[in-house]
Amino acid sequence: MRGGRHCALATVVTAVVIVSAVASAHRRDEFLLAARLDVEPGRVGLELDLTPGIAVAHATIADLDRNRDGVLSEEERRVYVSRVLDAVVLELDGSPLLLAPIASTFPGLHDFRRGEGTIRLRSTAVLPPQVDGDHQLSFRNTNQRGGSVYLANALAPTSDRVTITSQRRDITQRDLTIDYVLRRGSATAAPTWLAGVFAGLLVLSVLLWQRWKVV
Repeated sequence: MRGGRHCALATVVTAVVIVSAVASAHRRDEFLLAARLDVEPGRVGLELDLTPGIAVAHATIADLDRNRDGVLSEEERRVYVSRVLDAVVLELDGSPLLLAPIASTFPGLHDFRRGEGTIRLRSTAVLPPQVDGDHQLSFRNTNQRGGSVYLANALAPTSDRVTITSQRRDITQRDLTIDYVLRRGSATAAPTWLAGVFAGLLVLSVLLWQRWKVV
């Protein structure tokens, strides 16, 4: 397992380097959409970074600032986040998952004009109960922008119950398939569970003792 986690970490580091390199190479005339997926036993987290180049900055600003007042309102941001997430298709073992936004950051419009603005979106999907064993998570980014460049990678799981066994992408990296194995909780969870039981027994004993004293 340790070797697998080291491999997963290396994948993440490589992904970060690739993202930086591609962002630099395509800053002027392309729109970079980088996705990172965090697979955990009960949820999947999705991080999306959207970086428009200088040549597409005007179109991006027009897409964001619908009333053309030069300021991004909360409603304009909410609508944009909703449109971006609606264009993401996420499935677990062939069944669709619902993504819910949890956080977003938007740079100033002047940052877009300099090719330095990145929109960062965070969302999560709650997973249905899963049996132990092999599972498959499918991600598809259907957001379409002129001159778009896509990246997609899985992050190293923080839970020792999840082991990613493979990642498969199409040539454009709009599609990513993650195969992983889900295992039962580790033995380290037992003391916590037992502590809860003992605490409950202690409370019950105190209550019974107090009742006996009254009698």
